[in-house]
Amino acid sequence: MKTNTFLAAALAVFTTIGAYAQSVDEIVDKHIAALGGMDKLKNVKTLVTERSLSVQGMEIPNKTTLVVGKSMRSESSVMGNSMVQVVDGSTGWMIRPAMMGGTGDPEDMPADQIKQQIGQLDPFGALVNYKDKGSKIDLVGKEKVDGKDAYHLKVTTKEGQVIDEFIDANTYLVNKVKTSMNGQEGEIAFSDYKDTEGVKFANTMEISNPQMGGIVMTTNKITVNGQVDESIFKKPAK
Repeated sequence: MKTNTFLAAALAVFTTIGAYAQSVDEIVDKHIAALGGMDKLKNVKTLVTERSLSVQGMEIPNKTTLVVGKSMRSESSVMGNSMVQVVDGSTGWMIRPAMMGGTGDPEDMPADQIKQQIGQLDPFGALVNYKDKGSKIDLVGKEKVDGKDAYHLKVTTKEGQVIDEFIDANTYLVNKVKTSMNGQEGEIAFSDYKDTEGVKFANTMEISNPQMGGIVMTTNKITVNGQVDESIFKKPAK
């Protein structure tokens, strides 16, 4: 009798675990479908995004050029000074004006900063292809984000980084992410999703972090699969 009771309990636990795991994948699958579907996402090879960054009353133009999974160049103009950040494979370099502690000349990017920037080589976030990336996802539960139901998914990457993703329970698009930014926890709110070449991108991102304060990023233009001159990722000589 006790054996039967134990077996029934064990089967119940196993069934619960199975349902739990399935629910995570179901949410992720619906999220991928909401973005445009895996075929569309796989077809995105390059992205050029032009944005305006609102920081402490300043409007800063930014252009980010991305070769998916390989290279990224971000350029901003701050009070007439050019700021550049580049990640190319596992290496990185940057140009910082004197007002930001630099010299205006190309310099190697610190290893910890490269590690953070590499995640941006994937424009579709931590959920897409999470198993192939070696990540694990736990469903924390349902929570309210700006008054709307959202699924709280906790992503643990193979490197041990923890990212909290909040998926709108109606649209299945990400509306908030919590993660470490320069050693401090920060949040990014995503909104105003628009369709470009059959893929949805958040056109407004609001970043809050104790170190950086608040930044609002508004997308002005996205070019999908445009031609990219890959020489822009190479570090120039001083």
